[in-house]
Amino acid sequence: MTEIYLDYAATTPVIPQVIEAVTDCLKNDYGNPSSMHRLGIQAEKRIKDAKNQVSHLLNAAPDEIVFTSGGTESNNMAILGAAYDKKRRGMHCITTVIEHPSVLQAFAHLEEQGYEVTYLSVDRNGIISLDELKKSIRDDTILVSIMHINNETGSVQPIRQIGAVLNGCSRKPVFHVDAIQSFGKLPVYPEQMGIDLLSVSGHKIHAPKGVGALYIRKGVRIKPILFGGNQQGGIRSGTENIPGIVGLGTGAGWIAKQQNERGSYLSELKNRLVKGISQAVPTAVINGSRDTSAPHIINVGFPGLRGEVLLHALEEEGVYVSTGSACSSRNRKQSHVLKAMGLDNQLLEGSIRISTSYLTTLEEIEAFLPVLTRAVARIERYTRR
Repeated sequence: MTEIYLDYAATTPVIPQVIEAVTDCLKNDYGNPSSMHRLGIQAEKRIKDAKNQVSHLLNAAPDEIVFTSGGTESNNMAILGAAYDKKRRGMHCITTVIEHPSVLQAFAHLEEQGYEVTYLSVDRNGIISLDELKKSIRDDTILVSIMHINNETGSVQPIRQIGAVLNGCSRKPVFHVDAIQSFGKLPVYPEQMGIDLLSVSGHKIHAPKGVGALYIRKGVRIKPILFGGNQQGGIRSGTENIPGIVGLGTGAGWIAKQQNERGSYLSELKNRLVKGISQAVPTAVINGSRDTSAPHIINVGFPGLRGEVLLHALEEEGVYVSTGSACSSRNRKQSHVLKAMGLDNQLLEGSIRISTSYLTTLEEIEAFLPVLTRAVARIERYTRR
């Protein structure tokens, strides 16, 4: 049975180039980058090279990149670090109701410490209102955190316009963007978009799990949330994960090349998927906007079916999708994202997420569509009994 992997928004397989680079690092560059001897200097050079690769994809400066253990730490470091640093100026923050749990729980933690958080609503397409944002900004607003691409639906927030709104404030709040799903998929240029802090994760771009990065614009201060040996300028203490960092840098370099050479490829795959699903299962509903959405994520609802049942029916035929965020899909709760978009119960229960990458082939998409048709028909037969 040929396997078709369509769950790239959850995680990506590590590509051979990254495996080779990480393996070489494990074998040859095992020195501590804080050491002053040759092996330490070699390890430090590996970090610098990776910073160049990551910053190039962001059109940023290498010294604006801090490496972390992944997207969750990057989000926590940005949110908590900025809130703690600006506490004397104010204790009001703004985010949205559809953020990743690593953002929502960080703000819940701040609320326990006396901070006030405004949660912006979204429309049927999962997009915030700029007017609501403007009305929510106060003199004591110190931080705004809004994701670029939603990990469940692929909705794309108007980050450039949000940045312009915040830049127009007399007391500009720090602007953090969770770009974990957009890094390497859409152009993300923090300086041009008015972004102060930006989170990325390695395992979304074919690098290993357990490594990420936080972009910190020059001049922006955050308090560290880890303390120790003062590595990375004291922003993130702890001996650096050199193999993981090398993997992240190599993955960033590879995906930047894909963007440059095959920029429309993911959109072409998505268009074929949307058209094929609509023809194969006319009752299917694409959740969110087809126009303002990510090129690699589709969230589709099948009224009358359970998403979890469909997921396992597809798995039996070698197809792998998900029912939403991989970080919370095991707890069986209804998606807070789809609920915030106002979907009815049938779609809340009967939706799956299909996500692709530059490794996905058109042949896989064509093979997937009849499998989906059979799986839906089989479940509907059992449901009618």
